[in-house]
Amino acid sequence: MKKILISPSKYVQDNGALKDLGKYVLEFGQKALLVASGDDSNRVKEVLETTAKENNIELVSGIFGEECTFDEVKKLVEVCNDNRCDVVIGLGGGKALDTAKAVANEKLLPVITVPTIASTDAPCSSLSVVYNEKGEFQEYKFYRANPNLVLVDTEVIAKAPTRFLRAGMGDALSTYFEARACEKSFAENIPGGKSTKLAVAAAKLCYETLLEDSVKAIAASDRNVVTPALENIIEANTLLSGMGFESSGLAAAHAIHNGLTALDETHSYYHGEKVSFGTIVQLVLENADQREIDEVIGYCKSVDLPTSLGDLGVKEITDEKVRAVAELSCAENETIHNMPFKVTADEVFSAIYVADQLGQ
Repeated sequence: MKKILISPSKYVQDNGALKDLGKYVLEFGQKALLVASGDDSNRVKEVLETTAKENNIELVSGIFGEECTFDEVKKLVEVCNDNRCDVVIGLGGGKALDTAKAVANEKLLPVITVPTIASTDAPCSSLSVVYNEKGEFQEYKFYRANPNLVLVDTEVIAKAPTRFLRAGMGDALSTYFEARACEKSFAENIPGGKSTKLAVAAAKLCYETLLEDSVKAIAASDRNVVTPALENIIEANTLLSGMGFESSGLAAAHAIHNGLTALDETHSYYHGEKVSFGTIVQLVLENADQREIDEVIGYCKSVDLPTSLGDLGVKEITDEKVRAVAELSCAENETIHNMPFKVTADEVFSAIYVADQLGQ
């Protein structure tokens, strides 16, 4: 049996890690395309200017337009070409990092991801989630390699709004349950192999860390301070979740997330907030032990993550809306087909209603 494990080449997490960015850029060249929104780059402007000056590197501004779209990638590739950049840096949330990875892949350049929030496992992955200008899911784009460096400054993340951290917990929550499903079905993981024991162990450790440290980490984030619990949750949201999902696979929870993008009401909610509800739907599809479902719902409520459609802004629930989510979740090539049994749109339709009821 062919087993494959992939991960970033290097993962660095520290309080104040961003000050070393220039040193790491020098490993690849002296000119870097910085893919970041104006708000994100301004938040750390002083540190960026200092590390660039101290290491004699140039950071070429590539203003990110908030959505990872094909047009956005094309625009930034042109900026990269015009400035003959040696490396691409993605700084910000998951969509900025996904865009940077896409640009680097087009140019066959190394890429450094610098998350300013711990809202997804995008910093570590070898793929991008592409949306259209309306924020609707389009497709996954897979790349030849994971980021060359993931640089995580816990001080920067501690100063971000706590909602982002919660969303990262929702994304990380699905990791173990999707990895478990893929292991049972012998589904192919992202690089085209089967799960290693290490990948499944990382996914399980991710879930255990969430249960142990999430409430304490939220308290630290609310006060904008770095504590061991917050450091553990940042690692769980970013590294453990990234390794767990990519080297084990995705299943129903993320497919439900993609299905939820069909509803306009959900567009103001973050990726992980929708994935948390998708995890409950997956457990209903599996007919998981009631104690496990209760544990997951209880966890979500303890950290204020959505457990129902109403929590995702869907106040008027109709069969038509639920059917649209179910149909999109079961689209051809969706990850829901990695479940260890055949899943139909009718079954997802029913599971969404039951998950919504249990979550209420």
